[in-house]
Amino acid sequence: MGKDSSRSAPPSGRRAERSRQAIVAAARELFTREGFEAGMDQIAAEAGVSKVTVYNHFGSKEELFTEVAGQAMGEAHTTMAELRARLAEAADVREALLDTAHALVDAATDPSRLALRNLVTGELRRFPELARAYQHSGPARSAAAMGEVLDELCARGLLAVPDVEVAVIQFFSLTIYPHLIAASIGGALPPDLARRLLTDGVELFLERYRTASA
Repeated sequence: MGKDSSRSAPPSGRRAERSRQAIVAAARELFTREGFEAGMDQIAAEAGVSKVTVYNHFGSKEELFTEVAGQAMGEAHTTMAELRARLAEAADVREALLDTAHALVDAATDPSRLALRNLVTGELRRFPELARAYQHSGPARSAAAMGEVLDELCARGLLAVPDVEVAVIQFFSLTIYPHLIAASIGGALPPDLARRLLTDGVELFLERYRTASA
């Protein structure tokens, strides 16, 4: 499946970085379209590089997929960073959490990210290390970032959350998880139902955690 992990350090420099990004972009497209069966020779051809170049950068297809998944999750974390910047100035906690919920759902339901997520879950038995890497770079980081958001809202006196870890899971359950469940069987929530779920989900969350002053 892959090359010896004792290979020399990956190429460096601007040209090498352009090749690396082309490889990752090609791999994301092919993994999304064809699943993990996409071959390294296909990825090389799509990226316009040699197969040797692919293996110079990535020692195995598993390693390449982990990079693809990590970059996809990185895009979601950029969204979270932007949200946190906006939350710092938000006076209305309800609107702040509703904006956060909409942005998280938009990121989670991006078609390419959904395809990658479904690919990971489909390959759990063959490649459990892929699932661990995806969990570390994706859901675990998202949960940690959401926990920091709740901590900030608590510090400002807008929320009172005794157990942030539980509250993060509750917030995701009320907002993101219904979409992921529907997507896991190839479906999607109707737009009006999705809107109502988010609005009512945030209201339920605030009933539990909003402070009297907020």
